[in-house]
Amino acid sequence: MAKVKCPFKASEIPEGAGKCFDVEGKKIAVFCYKGEYFALDDTCPHEGGPLSEGFIENGEVECPWHGARFSLKTGEVLCGPATKGVNAYSCVKKGEELELDIE
Repeated sequence: MAKVKCPFKASEIPEGAGKCFDVEGKKIAVFCYKGEYFALDDTCPHEGGPLSEGFIENGEVECPWHGARFSLKTGEVLCGPATKGVNAYSCVKKGEELELDIE
């Protein structure tokens, strides 16, 4: 795994929201939920919706396009129409920096 620093500060992600950035052509969504930071692939496997623009509740993110829900911790699909989950990445806050382990 490669350590990647997020191009924005932790404080730039509002509580209960996500923000997206690109790592070598891969879109990664970083979320702040209850003071913790989580990172998932940004693209919903159903039809490509941007998870970083989704609604966050109960430790889950809901795709804004068709309502599929994914665990912020594991990326597991919790509700269709998506039939598979997304990759989840370790996200560590160090001061204002966020560091991710990206495969």
